[in-house]
Amino acid sequence: MKKSIFLMMLTIMSVTIIFAQSPVKTTKSEESKTVSTDTEVEIGPKAEWAATIIDLGEVQFMVKKDASFTLTNTGNHPLLITSARASCGCTNLKYSQEPILPGKSTELSVTFNGSGNGAFRKSITVQTNASENPTILQITGKVVKNN
Repeated sequence: MKKSIFLMMLTIMSVTIIFAQSPVKTTKSEESKTVSTDTEVEIGPKAEWAATIIDLGEVQFMVKKDASFTLTNTGNHPLLITSARASCGCTNLKYSQEPILPGKSTELSVTFNGSGNGAFRKSITVQTNASENPTILQITGKVVKNN
Protein backbone atom coordinates (compact mmCIF):
# COMPACT_ATOMS: atom_id res chain seq x y z
CA MET A 1 0.00 0.00 0.00
CA LYS A 2 2.81 2.39 0.83
CA LYS A 3 4.40 1.58 -2.52
CA SER A 4 1.26 2.41 -4.49
CA ILE A 5 0.77 5.71 -2.60
CA PHE A 6 4.42 6.59 -3.22
CA LEU A 7 4.14 5.76 -6.95
CA MET A 8 0.90 7.73 -7.24
CA MET A 9 2.48 10.79 -5.56
CA LEU A 10 5.58 10.47 -7.76
CA THR A 11 3.40 10.35 -10.88
CA ILE A 12 1.35 13.38 -9.80
CA MET A 13 4.53 15.35 -9.04
CA SER A 14 6.07 14.44 -12.41
CA VAL A 15 2.94 15.46 -14.33
CA THR A 16 2.71 18.71 -12.35
CA ILE A 17 6.35 19.57 -13.06
CA ILE A 18 5.98 18.85 -16.77
CA PHE A 19 2.83 20.97 -17.21
CA ALA A 20 3.99 23.75 -14.88
CA GLN A 21 6.90 24.66 -17.14
CA SER A 22 5.93 27.27 -19.71
CA PRO A 23 7.89 27.69 -22.94
CA VAL A 24 10.28 30.62 -23.11
CA LYS A 25 9.00 33.22 -25.55
CA THR A 26 11.52 35.11 -27.67
CA THR A 27 10.98 38.03 -29.95
CA LYS A 28 12.07 38.01 -33.58
CA SER A 29 14.99 40.32 -32.80
CA GLU A 30 16.22 37.97 -30.07
CA GLU A 31 15.99 35.02 -32.45
CA SER A 32 18.00 36.81 -35.12
CA LYS A 33 20.74 37.61 -32.61
CA THR A 34 21.18 33.94 -31.78
CA VAL A 35 23.94 32.50 -33.95
CA SER A 36 25.15 28.97 -33.80
CA THR A 37 28.85 28.56 -34.47
CA ASP A 38 28.27 24.97 -35.56
CA THR A 39 25.99 25.90 -38.49
CA GLU A 40 27.40 28.94 -40.27
CA VAL A 41 25.08 30.22 -42.98
CA GLU A 42 26.69 30.02 -46.41
CA ILE A 43 25.79 32.87 -48.73
CA GLY A 44 28.16 31.93 -51.54
CA PRO A 45 29.05 34.28 -54.39
CA LYS A 46 26.69 37.17 -55.15
CA ALA A 47 26.83 39.15 -58.40
CA GLU A 48 25.93 42.84 -58.27
CA TRP A 49 26.08 44.93 -61.45
CA ALA A 50 26.64 48.69 -61.19
CA ALA A 51 24.35 49.09 -64.24
CA THR A 52 22.62 46.65 -66.59
CA ILE A 53 21.86 49.16 -69.37
CA ILE A 54 24.34 51.55 -70.95
CA ASP A 55 23.23 54.17 -73.46
CA LEU A 56 26.03 54.81 -75.96
CA GLY A 57 24.19 57.81 -77.43
CA GLU A 58 24.96 58.58 -81.06
CA VAL A 59 27.46 56.25 -82.69
CA GLN A 60 28.97 57.16 -86.06
CA PHE A 61 28.42 54.63 -88.84
CA MET A 62 31.23 52.00 -88.92
CA VAL A 63 32.96 53.56 -85.89
CA LYS A 64 33.64 51.39 -82.84
CA LYS A 65 32.40 52.56 -79.45
CA ASP A 66 33.39 51.03 -76.11
CA ALA A 67 31.42 50.56 -72.91
CA SER A 68 32.15 48.80 -69.65
CA PHE A 69 29.89 47.00 -67.17
CA THR A 70 31.17 46.69 -63.57
CA LEU A 71 30.50 43.47 -61.67
CA THR A 72 31.12 43.26 -57.90
CA ASN A 73 31.11 40.12 -55.77
CA THR A 74 29.13 41.01 -52.63
CA GLY A 75 29.01 37.41 -51.45
CA ASN A 76 31.48 35.46 -49.33
CA HIS A 77 32.84 32.98 -51.92
CA PRO A 78 34.68 33.55 -55.24
CA LEU A 79 32.48 34.57 -58.17
CA LEU A 80 33.07 33.28 -61.71
CA ILE A 81 31.73 34.49 -65.03
CA THR A 82 31.05 31.10 -66.59
CA SER A 83 29.89 32.49 -69.96
CA ALA A 84 29.06 35.75 -71.72
CA ARG A 85 27.70 36.13 -75.23
CA ALA A 86 26.43 39.02 -77.30
CA SER A 87 23.22 38.97 -79.31
CA CYS A 88 25.02 39.81 -82.57
CA GLY A 89 28.43 39.86 -84.22
CA CYS A 90 28.59 43.67 -84.10
CA THR A 91 29.24 43.47 -80.34
CA ASN A 92 32.55 42.09 -79.03
CA LEU A 93 33.16 41.18 -75.38
CA LYS A 94 36.20 40.98 -73.11
CA TYR A 95 36.09 39.75 -69.51
CA SER A 96 38.35 38.06 -67.01
CA GLN A 97 38.24 34.30 -66.57
CA GLU A 98 39.79 34.69 -63.10
CA PRO A 99 37.66 34.30 -59.94
CA ILE A 100 36.36 37.55 -58.45
CA LEU A 101 37.11 37.43 -54.74
CA PRO A 102 34.55 38.62 -52.17
CA GLY A 103 34.39 42.42 -52.11
CA LYS A 104 36.30 42.77 -55.41
CA SER A 105 35.10 43.95 -58.83
CA THR A 106 35.82 43.27 -62.48
CA GLU A 107 34.88 44.84 -65.80
CA LEU A 108 33.06 43.30 -68.74
CA SER A 109 34.18 45.38 -71.74
CA VAL A 110 31.90 45.77 -74.74
CA THR A 111 32.91 47.09 -78.16
CA PHE A 112 30.06 47.97 -80.51
CA ASN A 113 30.65 48.48 -84.23
CA GLY A 114 27.84 50.63 -85.63
CA SER A 115 27.30 48.99 -89.00
CA GLY A 116 23.54 49.56 -89.17
CA ASN A 117 21.50 52.73 -89.28
CA GLY A 118 19.16 54.12 -86.63
CA ALA A 119 18.30 53.05 -83.09
CA PHE A 120 19.78 49.85 -81.68
CA ARG A 121 19.44 47.70 -78.57
CA LYS A 122 21.95 44.86 -78.17
CA SER A 123 21.87 42.26 -75.42
CA ILE A 124 24.70 40.51 -73.59
CA THR A 125 23.77 37.37 -71.68
CA VAL A 126 26.06 36.71 -68.70
CA GLN A 127 26.04 33.52 -66.64
CA THR A 128 27.82 33.33 -63.27
CA ASN A 129 28.14 30.75 -60.54
CA ALA A 130 26.01 33.00 -58.28
CA SER A 131 22.69 32.03 -59.88
CA GLU A 132 21.16 29.59 -62.30
CA ASN A 133 19.47 32.55 -64.03
CA PRO A 134 21.61 34.61 -66.41
CA THR A 135 21.86 38.40 -66.23
CA ILE A 136 20.87 40.30 -69.36
CA LEU A 137 22.94 43.44 -69.98
CA GLN A 138 22.05 45.91 -72.74
CA ILE A 139 23.69 48.61 -74.79
CA THR A 140 21.48 51.08 -76.58
CA GLY A 141 21.96 54.07 -78.84
CA LYS A 142 21.57 55.34 -82.35
CA VAL A 143 23.84 54.80 -85.36
CA VAL A 144 24.10 57.90 -87.52
CA LYS A 145 25.55 58.15 -91.02
CA ASN A 146 27.49 61.21 -92.10
CA ASN A 147 26.25 62.48 -95.44
